[in-house]
Amino acid sequence: MTTREDANELRARVRSLTLETADVLSVELEGVDGPLPGWTPGAHIDLALPGAPVRQYSLCGEPASARYRIAVLREEQSRGGSRAVHERLRPGDVVSLRGPRTHFGLEPADEYLFLAGGIGITPVLPMVRAAAAAGVPWRVLYLGASRTRMAFLDDLAALPGGTVDVVARDEGVRADLAAELAAHPDAAVYACGPARMLGEVTRLVPAASGRLHLEYFTAPVVEYEPGGPFAVRLALTGVEVTVEPEQSVLEVLRDAGVDVLSDCEEGICGSCETGVLEGEVEHRDFVLTAQERAANDCMMVCVSRSACPVLVLQA
Repeated sequence: MTTREDANELRARVRSLTLETADVLSVELEGVDGPLPGWTPGAHIDLALPGAPVRQYSLCGEPASARYRIAVLREEQSRGGSRAVHERLRPGDVVSLRGPRTHFGLEPADEYLFLAGGIGITPVLPMVRAAAAAGVPWRVLYLGASRTRMAFLDDLAALPGGTVDVVARDEGVRADLAAELAAHPDAAVYACGPARMLGEVTRLVPAASGRLHLEYFTAPVVEYEPGGPFAVRLALTGVEVTVEPEQSVLEVLRDAGVDVLSDCEEGICGSCETGVLEGEVEHRDFVLTAQERAANDCMMVCVSRSACPVLVLQA
């Protein structure tokens, strides 16, 4: 399920800050110019702070609330985003955000298996709440370095209708993902966490099954065969441009004067999603499901390319 609730820039005020663990800070935001847009479990926002790069954060509060809540892990190798939140953000500050957007939405199912690694618990928490409220059986396998560094354990424990298994490395326990998945062969699987964990889940659950849903924090390294040039025709203007092998479609669209939202430029955030009217896409993103790729009606122009001579885009 891929939806874009709101792509406009909004202003929000920091209502409160809560240190969930020693290195996870939750931030509660309220609208400055009116209510913030509604959202569904799995949604994220783009947060912009002065002097810091735009970063994507999953919403982990209650969708019915008028406020947003995000949780930010302080990264030792931060490029400025998490450090700015932890060190500079204070109650009363006004920030800019875009969204929310949902590329990791919760689909109806008879049973859910949630796999969360570290800060990957943030998009999972609202999903578990939704499953519990709907009376659907659920299970959470939550992996982390230490319980003291794993946020929202109390929130999970308070939810009815399911089980939570915490696997902390400092307790000498290792997760058996193969056994976990085999024990729930019919469950819809939602996983968010480190690339290594998601790579293992992908190996164990065929994408063709339709039951696997992933959200990445960093893009996996994938080697592709070098392709040749192809043409992109812009439906709104009729302009046709050429994308060379060393260029991305996003770069060429920008050069043609087309304003396309983008953030990660790694194919994991979904910001640059663009409609496809004609042609076949070579999908290289980590956002779209197998079914969405097969529909061939959109692409992430930062990484995906054409599998035919001409692509016609809704741009």
